[in-house]
Amino acid sequence: MNAIRQPSKPSARDRLLEAAVELVREQGFAGTSVEQLCNEAGVTKGAFFHHFPSKEALGVAVTEFWTQTTERLFAEAPYHRHSDPLDRILGYIDFRVALVGGPVEKFSCVAGTLIQESFRASPAIRDACEDSIMSNARALEANIAEAMANHGVTGVTAESLARHVQTVIQGSIILAKTQEETGSAELAREALGHLRRYFEFIFARPHQESES
Repeated sequence: MNAIRQPSKPSARDRLLEAAVELVREQGFAGTSVEQLCNEAGVTKGAFFHHFPSKEALGVAVTEFWTQTTERLFAEAPYHRHSDPLDRILGYIDFRVALVGGPVEKFSCVAGTLIQESFRASPAIRDACEDSIMSNARALEANIAEAMANHGVTGVTAESLARHVQTVIQGSIILAKTQEETGSAELAREALGHLRRYFEFIFARPHQESES
C-alpha cells in the first residue's frame, strides 16, 4: 500500500506573503517592518531578501498574491449560477456584503490599503494595486453590459459602472476604518446596501432585501 502523501509545507516565500497580508491589513504597509514579517512568517531576514530584494518588491508581490487569492474566491462564488446578468450583479454585491464582518482588518483590502500609502512613493506598487482593483471591475463588465442591453439602460458605460462598484467598495472600507471595531462592519454594509439599491434603481428592479 502506498504511503499517504502529506500536504506540502508552505514555502518561505508563501509564508512571508501570507504574513504580509495579515500585517498590512492590521497595521498598514509603512507600519510593517521586515523584521516583523520575518518573525510572523518564522523565517530569517536572509530568507526574506532571498525572495524579495526590497520591501517594495514585497509590496508588489503581496498585491499580486492578494489578487490571485481573491480572484479564486470570487470565481467560485454562488452568484455566477444566476441566469439573469442583473441577478449576477446584485449577487456579487450581496457576496461582498457577506464578506464584511468582524474587525475591519478582517474584511479590508490589501490593494486598497497599499495604494493609499504608496500611490506617489512607489509606481510599481501603484501599478500592482491598480491591476488588482481594476481586475475586480473588469470581471463585472460583461454582466453589466448584458444587463444594460436587456433593460435598455443608456447614457452610461458598463466600464464606468463597474468602476463605480469598486469605488463604493473601497470607500466603504475607508469609512469603516474611521469607526471603533463595533461599528466598522455595520457602516461598510450600509454603504454596500446603498450600492445595491442604486443598481436596482437604474435597472428599474423593485427593491428586494438581499439574502445575505
